[in-house]
Amino acid sequence: MLGIAKKLFGSSNDRKVKDMLVRVQKINALEARYEALSDDELRMMTQTFRDRLEAGETLDQILNEAFAVVREAAKRTLGQRHYDVQLVGGMIIHQGGIAEMRTGEGKTLVATAPTYLNALTGKGVHLITVNDYLARRDADWMGRIYRFLGLEVGVVVNGLSQAQRTAAYQADITYGTNNEFGFDYLRDNLVYDVREMVQRGHNFAIVDEVDSILIDEARTPLIISGPTEDRSDFYLVVDEIVRELIKDETTYDLDEKQRQVLLSEIGSEKVEDLLAAAGHLAEDSAGLYDPANISVVHHVNQALRANMLYTRDKDYIIRAGEIILIDEFTGRMMQGRRLSEGLHQAIEAKEKVKVQPENQTLASVTIQNYFRLYDKLSGMTGTAATEASEFHDIYKMDVVEIPTNRPIQRIDEDDEVYRTMAEKNQAICSLIAERHVLGQPVLVGTVSIERSEQLSKMLAEFPFEVEVWRVKDDQVERLMEATGGKSIKLIWSRRELEADKTGKKLREKLGDDAFEIQTRNGVGVPHNVLNARHHEQEALIVADAGLPGAVTIATNMAGRGTDIQLGGNLDMHMLRWEADLRDAGQEPDPAAELVERERIAAEIVGRRDEALKAGGLFVLGTERHESRRIDNQLRGRTGRQGDPGFSKFYLSCEDDLLRIFAGDRLDSIMRNFGVAEGEAISHKWLNSAIETAQKRVEQRNFEIRKNLLKYDDVINEQRKAIFEQRQEFLQSDDLSELVDEFRQDSVAEMVERFLPEKAYAEQWDVEGLDERVRSTLGLELPIAEWAAEEGVSNEEMEERIQAASEARAAERLGLIGADQMRGLEKNFLLQMIDMQWREHLVHLDHLRAVIGLRGYAQRDPLNEFKTEAYSLFEGLLSNLRQNVTRWLMTVEFQFRPPPPPLDIQEVHLNPQTGENEMANPAAQLPEGLGSADQRSKLPVSMLPEGWERTSRNAACPCGSGRKFKHCHGALV
Repeated sequence: MLGIAKKLFGSSNDRKVKDMLVRVQKINALEARYEALSDDELRMMTQTFRDRLEAGETLDQILNEAFAVVREAAKRTLGQRHYDVQLVGGMIIHQGGIAEMRTGEGKTLVATAPTYLNALTGKGVHLITVNDYLARRDADWMGRIYRFLGLEVGVVVNGLSQAQRTAAYQADITYGTNNEFGFDYLRDNLVYDVREMVQRGHNFAIVDEVDSILIDEARTPLIISGPTEDRSDFYLVVDEIVRELIKDETTYDLDEKQRQVLLSEIGSEKVEDLLAAAGHLAEDSAGLYDPANISVVHHVNQALRANMLYTRDKDYIIRAGEIILIDEFTGRMMQGRRLSEGLHQAIEAKEKVKVQPENQTLASVTIQNYFRLYDKLSGMTGTAATEASEFHDIYKMDVVEIPTNRPIQRIDEDDEVYRTMAEKNQAICSLIAERHVLGQPVLVGTVSIERSEQLSKMLAEFPFEVEVWRVKDDQVERLMEATGGKSIKLIWSRRELEADKTGKKLREKLGDDAFEIQTRNGVGVPHNVLNARHHEQEALIVADAGLPGAVTIATNMAGRGTDIQLGGNLDMHMLRWEADLRDAGQEPDPAAELVERERIAAEIVGRRDEALKAGGLFVLGTERHESRRIDNQLRGRTGRQGDPGFSKFYLSCEDDLLRIFAGDRLDSIMRNFGVAEGEAISHKWLNSAIETAQKRVEQRNFEIRKNLLKYDDVINEQRKAIFEQRQEFLQSDDLSELVDEFRQDSVAEMVERFLPEKAYAEQWDVEGLDERVRSTLGLELPIAEWAAEEGVSNEEMEERIQAASEARAAERLGLIGADQMRGLEKNFLLQMIDMQWREHLVHLDHLRAVIGLRGYAQRDPLNEFKTEAYSLFEGLLSNLRQNVTRWLMTVEFQFRPPPPPLDIQEVHLNPQTGENEMANPAAQLPEGLGSADQRSKLPVSMLPEGWERTSRNAACPCGSGRKFKHCHGALV
């Protein structure tokens, strides 16, 4: 019934697109009006729109006109006109949805219309890309439209100064990566002056490659961390023990489906013996699992994971003595990203490279919760439909599939499955050699660096012989007539002609005379390899991937912001020409550049025709990925803008996906049916079975991400409360009322704890209260005498202590001065809230690591975590009040040079490899004051005369660029 209704009325997706196409016609009707405007008149439309918004109109009311203006601006600046379907995609994005558009449909241009429309509000629009290169490229390329229309464009990439970042965020439109935006948010909540913050709120974000950023990257949080105690030697010791252990398979249980490995009972006993013999267990402990050895057990488990689950050249590579992780979804190096909880150190120990110290979390946020800060969130990608439910559940975004501008001609052939990896590789090499000889460009997708290099080696040595059948020029009309005027391929191999119905009929009807038959043979197929080792040449390799006969081997990273264009990429060829000239010591001449551009463009047209005649780009997958989206991304590289193309996957029973889920069963079926060596099976049912296995893995990964988010939602509420409180501290010049409240609450908590309301006077802990008053308030009070008075109540005791503490606070205010005290209060509040929050995050990490054990007691771990986390948060607030009170009431203040800046690290694709952006290098001191390294040793008396009178918020006279209060005027 549903199927009939869908045929009659269309799917909900079809109805949405149809409704928007009606609106597109209204936008098209405005085109002539805006074509008649001059550039200045078109530019003035921006102010006109802003005036209308201020007058009360909504963005939806001016959408048609704004989209028409953007399209006209794109025509004048880029020479590109938005297709109707691109305007539909822009509307989806404006509404806060996800526009799924095929590769080559121009998603970069699609984003310009909703970006311009939403930027008119003046609240800022963020465009999120997957890497710095695309952020810069799009900001420069699409920025021509925005600047033409009078809008400012900023870009946030690695290496910017604070002033540059602030300016970029103040622009109407800001480009950058998800990591730069996320880390700037965290850094803004670590600064000690509101003027050091760079972001200005979260109004509207458009996420390019939204599936990669909001799903693939969402499995690990963004973390800013600082160094802790160095235990490098212990990692090496544990690694040696685990290496010895795993030689016996009975010592561990490996679950590849769940990607887990655990010690067996035998393994636990052996590890305990080895650690005890080496003296690494706590003295007098009851065994390995004694609470005193919990840290040791953690290190053993991480070393076991590093050795059994993480593979070199698949999960990571070693470059310059450093472990660099590989993104399994894109094949790119994740420079600066480190695995947490000691796992990265365990991998370093395994590979015998320098073990970096572990880090303590200073601030963190998950990708999900960062992007849910935005008032409106949208995205675009070529592959989102398979994750539509997750986008809706987590981000409340609906996926809408946008039809292509031209009909798709790509042919997706059934998978071929071989029994062994060797048979599969032989078949792949044969097909690649055949396509290469026929002049068809081939893109080969692999799942790891190791596989890409293995295939590259095989191709370099592969002997081939291909029989090529070309249609003779004088026979083309007869062939077209014989096939009823349908389009035909002009080049076949013998195997193709035998397998293809059209080819068989033609040979039978016309005979072999209609074909020019050639035999070609050779050894070694020329090819390019595109993986994390060669990422610097990515753009150049992709530019040549569409040349006739080109063979490109890529690890899941083909394209990703760069289309593979049949015949070659004109812009990249021009860049090469300019680079060659400069290498020869010449500068490009504008006239010569124009001639060269025309020559290369003509060559590209000819090569494009050759590639099209050979069938377009052939995408060959050497293995199925656990995510269908990655396979679809690979397939999507061919068949752009109505071009012909082919895609096919070659599998074996030894591939990870099939081996884990159905390898033995499939292998036995092939044996029973007598599938000979070198033969493959291929059927639509087999495709469905493989897709089912992929769905299971996707569902498991979704549950992992969903579970991560459930726990982080608990932390997120606390994070928002702390960050909001911190913002209040930053933006306030007078926090004296809050400090007074803290002091009064601290006194009340002391009295309540040591002199309980319902306890008799004889049960009071007078000595405890006396000690706490001395340590927290710095007061020597006759607590014992007061408590001995007949009939004294705890309320009266509290009143006396409150009065004494107020007198003490007033006395210290008189000694230090009101202005100085206000600065101290603000400084202490910020320092203490940061310190307490860091400790709280550590406690929560430890809690999450063990809370799952509550499930054995039939208690819900998540509810238990919520309860425990709430108690810890209450303790945080109490400690904050107590510690701020103690500091302000007891610490003796004196000026002292600042400590060196904390070496913080940003984890999760951070391009800075751990450097703290906010730490300015020490500047040269004035003559006579020694080197910058010696500055921290200078007493106040040695500072030049007059420096002590410098305003705390003024620049430090030493020339460091830091404020005086953060430099020589720092208070400790």
